[in-house]
Amino acid sequence: MADHRQRRKPGETREKLMNAALELVGKGRHFASLGIREVTRQAGVVPTSFYRHFRNMDDLGLQLVDELGLVLRRMMREARGNVLQADKLIEESVGIFISHALANRNFFLFMAQGLAGESRAVQEGIRSEMRFFASELANDLRRLRLAEHLSDKDLDVTCDLVVRTVAFSLTDLLGVSVDDDYQVDQIRKRTTHFLQLIFVGAANWQSAK
Repeated sequence: MADHRQRRKPGETREKLMNAALELVGKGRHFASLGIREVTRQAGVVPTSFYRHFRNMDDLGLQLVDELGLVLRRMMREARGNVLQADKLIEESVGIFISHALANRNFFLFMAQGLAGESRAVQEGIRSEMRFFASELANDLRRLRLAEHLSDKDLDVTCDLVVRTVAFSLTDLLGVSVDDDYQVDQIRKRTTHFLQLIFVGAANWQSAK
């Protein structure tokens, strides 16, 4: 008799495991404390299937970092497409960041946890994505000719400070309800103000010759 049971598509179990880990993070669990059995139980698969896709939880975490990188790149593409006026760059970019953070809350919770987590591999993976983000921001500012007076080193420092400030604001954003429009708007305004002050300082900075 033919087997009519639906076969799982390649990669389906892998996606279930990754989604399960994010769901647990979204429920308040810290990624560093998750075990393989807990993740497989949440995913509805047997524990042995985990090792067909990941070596260990660090390996799963690094795959989540790769997915987080894709989210950040989509965010950058949207910012580049929507921000046409230099004077609106900060305000609109912060709005885009907040909308993506709220829409992908579990990913950004994972990011916030990973930055201070026990896994050095996951922590370094996230920091690598942040460095890439800062590098892309520097390239955009060069393209828009908004920091021509800064040396490459000082521009890189400025962009690193921007990314660190946004990452710090992320912890505030993740601490409020997605439905709390007032608090979300306050965080948006405060983050925008932080970045404006950074760029005012950068605009008046004299790079060493």
